[in-house]
Amino acid sequence: MNFKKQLREGLLTQNPVLVQLLGMCSTMAITTSLFNGLGMGLSVLVILVCSNVVISLLRKVIPSKIRIAAYIVIIAGFVTMVDLLMQAFLPDLSESLGVFIPLIVVNCIILGRAEAFASKHSVAASAVDGVTQGLGYTAALVVMCIIRELLGNGTFGGGVLSADGIRIIAEPYPALMMILPVGGFLTLGCLIAFSQWLIKKLDDKEKEAAAK
Repeated sequence: MNFKKQLREGLLTQNPVLVQLLGMCSTMAITTSLFNGLGMGLSVLVILVCSNVVISLLRKVIPSKIRIAAYIVIIAGFVTMVDLLMQAFLPDLSESLGVFIPLIVVNCIILGRAEAFASKHSVAASAVDGVTQGLGYTAALVVMCIIRELLGNGTFGGGVLSADGIRIIAEPYPALMMILPVGGFLTLGCLIAFSQWLIKKLDDKEKEAAAK
């Protein structure tokens, strides 16, 4: 288990949103305020870690032919827990995210890590994978939220620092299209391009260091 390698994969080289392009539906829909992005990201992180751990524990017990169905049942159990806890303690966030919390059950990020990693590795490695991939997902959502909220509403930290966020850009000037679907696609495209540039830059530095 190499934590540094897994962290780099989760945050950059195998980022669920910017590289693997998973969970696009929720990414496009809820990244209009920091409150939504943090809430969704942390929910996925918790569910990802818990489901990875349980699936890793049961990987030798679950029959191969029904493994996908078993994974979905396990994931659905944790999604239900998170959904009910959110409704009880964070009703505003629950209402804001709406159907996208129950839809985590079929989120390709969770199921993909269960099939590709947790079903083949130890509990500790699977837990670390859940944390790093969850952090990568949360980071991508938060960056998208900050950009779209700032350019679309002219505010920062809506729902987190204050109810409406801190006003940065005067009201007449924000570009409303940034909080519309087109703004989500533009923001995501720019972030994907930047992440690919950064990955290539880091790879070139490593090759130069290895050649010396």
